[in-house]
Amino acid sequence: MIKIAAWCQDLNDSTLRFLSQIGVDCADAVPLPTDDRGVFDLDEAIAVRKKVESWGMAVNRISLPGFSESFMNGDDGTEGELDIACESVRVLGEAGFPLGRVHFAFSQDGWMIDRYQADHRGGYKARGESLSRDDNGNSPSREVREQRWERVCLAYSRLVPAAQESSVRLMMHPSDPPTQDVLFSGLGFHRVIDAFPQACVGYLYCCGTRGEAAGLPLVLNEINNYGRKGRIFEVHFRNLRGSFASARGFEEVLLDDGDMNMFKIVQELQHLGFDGCLNPDHYPSLEGDAAGKNTHALAYSVGYIKAMLAALAC
Repeated sequence: MIKIAAWCQDLNDSTLRFLSQIGVDCADAVPLPTDDRGVFDLDEAIAVRKKVESWGMAVNRISLPGFSESFMNGDDGTEGELDIACESVRVLGEAGFPLGRVHFAFSQDGWMIDRYQADHRGGYKARGESLSRDDNGNSPSREVREQRWERVCLAYSRLVPAAQESSVRLMMHPSDPPTQDVLFSGLGFHRVIDAFPQACVGYLYCCGTRGEAAGLPLVLNEINNYGRKGRIFEVHFRNLRGSFASARGFEEVLLDDGDMNMFKIVQELQHLGFDGCLNPDHYPSLEGDAAGKNTHALAYSVGYIKAMLAALAC
């Protein structure tokens, strides 16, 4: 059964009560305390899991310690990052967490993008990005990109055995925005499961990010491709207007306010037997939200998804 997750980057009772009240099934991107080396603390991790479960929810995924620019460049003294990540995977397994997100530096080519805040209905504002005229000479050579890919493979070669031993699944998010030749664009993203075909390796598939590349047809095709291989472990569920292919840019919007038919995405996921979480991961601040909070749009998004899931059951 498809479930709903929401970001939970603080664990105070007010936040957990709110998520429980609006019907969230799983807390996502929950922060875990670490020891002085940066490895997750097992006792603290177990305490976090129990606290979330006390509110009737499960912890969906944890973001693993990331791999720095220094590691990706192959600098001396960075191999310890591998040990920290692998030990943290083992802690996740012991603490009963099923998913770990893997993150690498250089997963974005930000210099190719002009960023702005777009105005939408009623005046709500959301992220907008457009392609610059060129990369201003900042784009790394193919040789440099391949060297970075070799570092990704080195990390996975260590992470995969740790994940298999710990019954943890590793998932990769596509590069956002999906600029040409970025490390985890449509082509680079797929290389992960080509190079590491083990069942514990898969994706945090992001409808918004991949829609940024070419809209709904691409999203449906990729979901079918990765989904029938059992490689979609979680879905970031967001809508947008435009794409790099159609408009050389895009703007994020609320779920009902964009170009993509989100119900078709849910139907395709159900058809493929997806039983993970949908997370409406980007949503704007709306009228009445407290400063720095986006609770109105989150509640709206969760309700919108719950209605679609109810329609699937009819």
